[in-house]
Amino acid sequence: MTPSDASAGASAGRWSSLERPPLNAEGLRRALVTGGGLWTSLEVVDSTGSTNTDLAARAAGLPEGAVLVAEEQSAGRGRLDRSWVAPARSGLFFSVLFKPGDAVPQERWGWLTLLAGVATATGLSRAAGVDTGLKWPNDLLVTVDGEERKTGGILAERVADGVVVGIGLNVSLTEDELPVPAAGSLALAKAAVTDRDPLLRAVLRSLEEWYGNWRAAGGDPAASGLQETYAAGCATLGRHVRAELPGGRTLTGTAEAVDTDGRLVIRTAEGQHEAVGAGDVVHLRSVH
Repeated sequence: MTPSDASAGASAGRWSSLERPPLNAEGLRRALVTGGGLWTSLEVVDSTGSTNTDLAARAAGLPEGAVLVAEEQSAGRGRLDRSWVAPARSGLFFSVLFKPGDAVPQERWGWLTLLAGVATATGLSRAAGVDTGLKWPNDLLVTVDGEERKTGGILAERVADGVVVGIGLNVSLTEDELPVPAAGSLALAKAAVTDRDPLLRAVLRSLEEWYGNWRAAGGDPAASGLQETYAAGCATLGRHVRAELPGGRTLTGTAEAVDTDGRLVIRTAEGQHEAVGAGDVVHLRSVH
């Protein structure tokens, strides 16, 4: 075990809990870093500011498939530079490095955020038996006491020759530990499994599978099945939404589809369709 893989439990911290054991870094490497597979390295650090920031800074010197996991993040980031802070070992906080190269045109790299959402939801369904919904473009939702809550988020950032994708997932947070009332966790959603080791393995294996299919299809979201699967699991579609767009503009209407560029297609009250490529979307109500 390297110093960077030292257990968070090595020093008693504010959030120390016997119910939140550290990840088994060596076991994860044996299971996931295999010859011929996507994952080429896996490092678990005790604490860091942001796994995305750290991996992006080192990306130029790393091969595709590097994975960086933190037991705790002190400056985790979501979209629009929102903070993502949670108790140590209460969730999964990790980033992965993709370098599609010439196999996928760069204009299709934007699909990696949606791909990560599909892969995470698929992995959690298999490993934890929990239904995870997707909120366009980068949120993971679970149902807690009949209420839709955010349990995870995805942040993709371009680096010189690839993309770093960060995933943050609340696993064992209790109601008292939630940062905001609208947040949730797998434990609160009654997941069958909250052991982080098998959950991380399941998500990374699902990421490898979805990324492999997408890359083999040249990044084509239809041919790889990504577009159809994302739409099937997207809780935003069919909803009346408000999209807060760059520049301060707001668009309200019904979310009808995700197009081949990964944009959300919204139909306004006037019957016009507009494809939104970036923005903050608020679910207002279901449309029947």
